[in-house]
Amino acid sequence: MTNSRILCLQAPGIDHMNADFFVDISINTQQLSIIDNGKTLQTYPVSTAKKGAGERRGSECTPRGWHKIRAKIGENQPLQSVFIGRRVTGEIYSPALARQYPQRDWILTRLLWLGGLEPRKNRYGDVDTTWRYIYIHGCPDDLMTGRPDSHGCIRMKNADIMDLFERVKVGVKVYIHE
Repeated sequence: MTNSRILCLQAPGIDHMNADFFVDISINTQQLSIIDNGKTLQTYPVSTAKKGAGERRGSECTPRGWHKIRAKIGENQPLQSVFIGRRVTGEIYSPALARQYPQRDWILTRLLWLGGLEPRKNRYGDVDTTWRYIYIHGCPDDLMTGRPDSHGCIRMKNADIMDLFERVKVGVKVYIHE
């Protein structure tokens, strides 16, 4: 049984988070795992926030705790499609496009928009994950260096986010921890 599953069962007052199938994101190991009935089905490398863990709006930190996938965005879009404000731009990422727009925080291929489930920790007010626009999303593969480097989101390689996108549904629980 994974530590996340144990924490899920022990967390007081959050019985609705007793998930048999969930996504586990470890900030310390920079890994995302799909867990089904205590077994790891798949693990992917990720990049979480350069500024570490934290829940406050404007912190550029990765929020901890239990979340759910509130929306899946980008179905049927080509690999490396560019998104701004959760909308596809019609651009396909390339090194030339990156040189043209060096200031962009690249959100590519697919997005899984997260919503916090724990009031006052990652839901409502200044700590609301949804209104912080925290996603699991694709990024330029060369930015996946094995270390925290995002602005709060969970970055993945493009092929990995496509695979994850196909394996999860809206409403699936996501546990983010150090």
